Amino acid sequence: MGGRKWSILVAIFILLIAMEAAIAQGQGGGNGKGKGNENGNGNGNGNGKEKAPKEKTPKEKTPKEKTPKEKKPKEKKPKKQHDEASDYDNLSPLPSGQERGFCRTNTTCEMKTIVCPSECAERKPKKNKKQKACFINCGSKKCEATCKVRKANCDGYGSLCYDPRFVGGDGVMFYFHGAKGGNFAIVSDDEFQINAHFIGTRPQGRTRDYTWVQALAVMFDSHTLVIAANRVSHWNDKVDSLTVKWDGELINVPTDGEAEWRANGDEREVVVERTDETNAVRVMVSGLVEMDISVKPIGEQENKVHNYQLPPDDAFAHLETQFRFKKSTDHFEGVLGQTYRPGYVSPVKRGVPMPMMGGENKYETLSLFSTSCTRCMFQRPSSIASTEGLVAQN
Repeated sequence: MGGRKWSILVAIFILLIAMEAAIAQGQGGGNGKGKGNENGNGNGNGNGKEKAPKEKTPKEKTPKEKTPKEKKPKEKKPKKQHDEASDYDNLSPLPSGQERGFCRTNTTCEMKTIVCPSECAERKPKKNKKQKACFINCGSKKCEATCKVRKANCDGYGSLCYDPRFVGGDGVMFYFHGAKGGNFAIVSDDEFQINAHFIGTRPQGRTRDYTWVQALAVMFDSHTLVIAANRVSHWNDKVDSLTVKWDGELINVPTDGEAEWRANGDEREVVVERTDETNAVRVMVSGLVEMDISVKPIGEQENKVHNYQLPPDDAFAHLETQFRFKKSTDHFEGVLGQTYRPGYVSPVKRGVPMPMMGGENKYETLSLFSTSCTRCMFQRPSSIASTEGLVAQN
């Protein structure tokens, strides 16, 4: 009886072992009939072949292009041009007589007081021929005043004097004779133009005219400023032979007080200031140009030395001018203007007594007020020219 029980237990034990083996075989997939994945319990079959899961390709969403709203540009009103150097308020002089200036805002020396040196205590000395003037410069790095003669330096850069003799922006001296009664563009760019009217004479036996500059016209925006020497029979230093016109109207430059005339336009300020009691002015057009201008005659001695053979009833009063430009000169044209361009090489012969500059055909204009020439750049309505009062002579 005991042996029978033992046999039953052994049989049960063997049965359990067999069942575990079967279960293990089914889960492991060793005979290739079970379904399973790489971990043995999925849909893969036992021979190692696996069905790769289908990769879902994400749908690309096309971004919607946002159309930017067009913003209307705000119209900027043109800022009024001003000369930083002279942008100051006059203060009462020191007990020593030295004048002072208080620099305004938006200048290099803003809110600073600049005092004139004792050597030139006044900004506008009446006897300018003998005394230098104080120049208060609110645009300088040193914020100080200097002493300067307020007359054209005929040997300095940008000068136009004599039988027209120029010193260019490159420092090269040259002569440009033009023609008697002719008009030529001295400077031209897209913002302004300066024309000159030539007077002259041609004695018997000569092949060209002797010429001098009798009038200048500064044209900018819709305005024209004219400075001209009057025709006089006999010269007198004490008599003013200078005419100034603004947009065709004759203006009077005072001889007392500040001795200046001003025009305040929407964009630029114009100042004509006497630098002597007669026949000498400084002209300033803010942001464009500053000019020292004097009226000079041809004296008897000069007439004889050069053999001009001038008539006895004409002193041939003419202008001596020095230009200083307040803007970029990179694109300047004109008889003088071209010499300020970077890289300009003067074509005149060096080392000769009278180096001549040609170009009459490039810079000749129809009148003192015409902006048309082969190389002229400045343009404005042609109707403006007809409104100017002529002051030029032949």
